[in-house]
Amino acid sequence: MLSVQRLRVLREVARRGSFSAAADALAYTQSAISQAIATLEAETGATLLVRDRRGVRPTAAGEVLVTHADGLLAGLDAAESDLAAVLGLHGGRLRMASFPTAGATLMPRAIAAFRAAHPAVQLSLAEGEPDAIAPRVRDGELDLALLFELPGFDEALGAELERTPLLEDDLYVVLPGGHPLAGEPQLRLEQLRDDAWVQTSATSPYARHVVRLCNAAGFEPAVSFESDDFATVQGLVAAGVGVALVPRLALAGARDGTVVRALSPPGPARRVVVATERGAAIAPPATTMVRILVGVARAEHADGRSPAPRWARPR
Repeated sequence: MLSVQRLRVLREVARRGSFSAAADALAYTQSAISQAIATLEAETGATLLVRDRRGVRPTAAGEVLVTHADGLLAGLDAAESDLAAVLGLHGGRLRMASFPTAGATLMPRAIAAFRAAHPAVQLSLAEGEPDAIAPRVRDGELDLALLFELPGFDEALGAELERTPLLEDDLYVVLPGGHPLAGEPQLRLEQLRDDAWVQTSATSPYARHVVRLCNAAGFEPAVSFESDDFATVQGLVAAGVGVALVPRLALAGARDGTVVRALSPPGPARRVVVATERGAAIAPPATTMVRILVGVARAEHADGRSPAPRWARPR
């Protein structure tokens, strides 16, 4: 009988094109990978892998085994997930990712709540922009991811993802404390047409969204500095080198020396969603985390609607 674990090794080598990459993915030594493949070839009486200039690839016999291994291992993963559900999530794993601002605000509270209820489930969290982490959910590398969507810029996320809306992340104007408009309770974008702007990188969907809003207000923003870290953006604003539009989630650590003002009328918000693979049987830990995230987002939304939220006060 073929060993499931050796089939898993074969699949990882075939997927990644090298013994060393498979060893890293499975937390094995490279010699253990080589031994597993040699044993599997002895058991089957066939050469399963060959090397060429592009790396390691499966032979025809290897392709047959990899195809069957995919189905077999998927069935085993599903069985483990079902067993974890029966046992009340006393085990298993949950692989997650998030874009940075949600990773610093929503995810810590959700992870704390999940871990308190299900401490035996192994949790992992990666960080990245939506266009980088959405394909990993689609390919099964991640169980769920927090993404943001912007009007006209969410097509690259793909139709294969099941999205659960969490909140609308409104945009706010961040000004230096000594700005002439700092005393205004609300601002129109056209009032900032003559200011220098601090922005995320020009090719990012968020920067293009802000530029589109400014264009709709009748001007092209004069961008002086770019950074994809909103803490850096706010630091530059605090230093007096420009103004910025910043999502509410990124204002959790608003900088001294800045004031935060609402837009009038409000600009289109970025929509925060939790994404899972569409059409797949979602593992119980992922289903539970989605439910927790909805609750955390609801609490965040309620806090953001309070009469004097801490992140919107003049500083």
